[in-house]
Amino acid sequence: MLSFKGGEVMLRWVVLALLIGFCASAGDKKVKTKAKTQSLARGWGNAISWAKSYEEALAKAFNSKKPVMVIHHLPDCPHSQALKKAFVADKTVQKMAKGDFIMLNVVEETADSNLAPDGYYVPRIVFVDPSLTVRADITGKNSGYRYSYNPGDMQLLVKNMKKAKKLLPSKQHIEL
Repeated sequence: MLSFKGGEVMLRWVVLALLIGFCASAGDKKVKTKAKTQSLARGWGNAISWAKSYEEALAKAFNSKKPVMVIHHLPDCPHSQALKKAFVADKTVQKMAKGDFIMLNVVEETADSNLAPDGYYVPRIVFVDPSLTVRADITGKNSGYRYSYNPGDMQLLVKNMKKAKKLLPSKQHIEL
């Protein structure tokens, strides 16, 4: 009779341990999913749907007839961080990015050299229209780094985003 009670107690401990292990593993899955979503935004706007890759962004642009906005940046670059802060704080930029564009932010260069028409530097923003053509005509105000924007350039960025939504004749594009 004594051994039966001991077995019952042991069984309770085993069931409790399994229950704790099951709950802990279920919690881990939720954390991993949330972290993956945040990593695509990289702090540029969590309400925006971000493409995972340049290829995915181009496919979505072609199918949706929306232009792509490609933001090249580095996590440890102070200029990138300042631009990110201004980008997130500007409600018009966030609204347009969320509704009118296929968004992609990259910290590593793509194989497509068309995305660096005047060189490889950060931060820079390049637009690609739904015909999969880089919009070389849409630039920032810095003549040395034509596709760069500063935190104070959000009105210019909004103007350029509006311009990117309008298609131009193919002569003004760099074809991919």
